[in-house]
Parts: sequence; structure tokens; C-alpha cells
Amino acid sequence: MIEAAADPLVIAGKPYRSRLLTGTGKFKDLDETRRATEAAGAQIVTVAIRRTNIGQNPGEPNLLDVLPPDKYTILPNTAGCYTADDAVRTCRLARELLDGHKLVKLEVLGDQKTLYPDVVATLAAAETLVKDGFDVMVYTSDDPILCKRLEDIGCVAVMPLAAPIGSGLGVQNRYNLIEIVENAKVPIIVDAGVGTASDAAIAMELGCDGVLMNTAIAGARDPVLMASAMRKAIEAGREAFRAGRIPRKRFASASSPVDGLIG
Repeated sequence: MIEAAADPLVIAGKPYRSRLLTGTGKFKDLDETRRATEAAGAQIVTVAIRRTNIGQNPGEPNLLDVLPPDKYTILPNTAGCYTADDAVRTCRLARELLDGHKLVKLEVLGDQKTLYPDVVATLAAAETLVKDGFDVMVYTSDDPILCKRLEDIGCVAVMPLAAPIGSGLGVQNRYNLIEIVENAKVPIIVDAGVGTASDAAIAMELGCDGVLMNTAIAGARDPVLMASAMRKAIEAGREAFRAGRIPRKRFASASSPVDGLIG
């Protein structure tokens, strides 16, 4: 087995052994959130600033009590934002709450039905945040041109969707993801649409640097067990990518040599 320490995921100059990033919403309580995060082996956990208490509501349960920043990299996200201004404002709030924290996940949604990103607003918000000193990981569509543009702006990771948020449909456009990966100089992390372990493995086998998921784990019948399955799938998919799969062939190819047969 390949040691994760020898093949780290590097984001904004910091290495991580885990390539599975997890969300913190939709769990039944904070204890389940903690147990699923531990089972996933995640080191980066994303937090919806507009929906989760990380200190802005004194007296209420605080996520940071079960997922402390000295153990996990907290990744504030702008979930629920539909304008560039709202997204920028949310990131700045996160920076204040987390004592100058710079790493954020940007998402600007286009509509409530599909939850597809508003790519025009996403580009505008990304430019503003990068200029303001943030390390931006950005959720976007699986458009190779757009992903490259976001990289050129200065985003530290680009996060194309596999399918609509929460859909569980898995990777719907492998060819776009391959194109994005092959032309990227920053980590490409699949974000949204994963439903089960095989979906995560496929994303990694295509060469993606990691996968971020929430619903696929939190919405499972046994979230902690699914988190464990996802961890193994990410590791297996990464090893398969590094090992290099055999070419696909139309016809059979014998496993044993045909020369020198006995009898």
C-alpha cells in the first residue's frame, strides 16, 4: 500500500495525507458529525458559515467543540449565497470568526432548484477574494475553460461538480473531468454529486486530487460506516490511478502465454 505521507494532497502550500474532504451538515447531531468525520479520516472539514455555529451564536452547541481547529483544517464555505457580494461578505465574516483564517470554499449558486453555480458571479467573487488575500477553493461547473480561468485568477484549488449537489448521481461527464485534470496546475477536487463509494473511486481513478462530500455520508442509512467506505474508496482510487490501468481492448487477451504449451 502506498503511504499517504509520500503522496500528499497539497493545498495552499500545506500537505494533507487524506484526500477525502467532508462536510459537517445534515448529520443528526454533533456526535454523529464527529464519529463520521473520524471514520472518514478527513483532515479538511467544510462548514457552512450561514448555517453552522462556530462561535457566532454564544450559548448554542459549537461545531468547533467536536471538530477543533487544532486537529482539523476548518474550511468555511459560502453555501446559501446567490450573489458575489453575499459570498464575499460571508468569507470575511469567517475570517473574523476564525482569527484571520484565509482558506475558504467559494460557492455562488444560480438557483434553488438545481443548485448549479452561477459561474459569472463565481468568477467575480473569486477575483475579489483572491485580491483580498484569501486562499480560495472554488466550487464550479465541469467546464474545462471555466476551471482554467479560475485557476488563472489565483484559486488554490478548483472543485468541479460530478453531478448536482445532493443528487448522488456520481460522475456524469468523465471526459470533461479528464480534460480539467490534465490541464490543471492546482488540485482538482470533485465537489457534489457523489452517491456511494464506487463514485468516489471513479473520480480518483480519473486523476482527480480529492473528493469533497457531505450528503453521500450524512444521508446514508449508517453515516459512520459509509464514511469508512468512502475513505477506502478514495485510497483505492488514488492507488489505481498511480498504478496505471491496462488499456481497454475490444477482444480478449489471454492471461497466460500461448507459446510453449505442454502436450
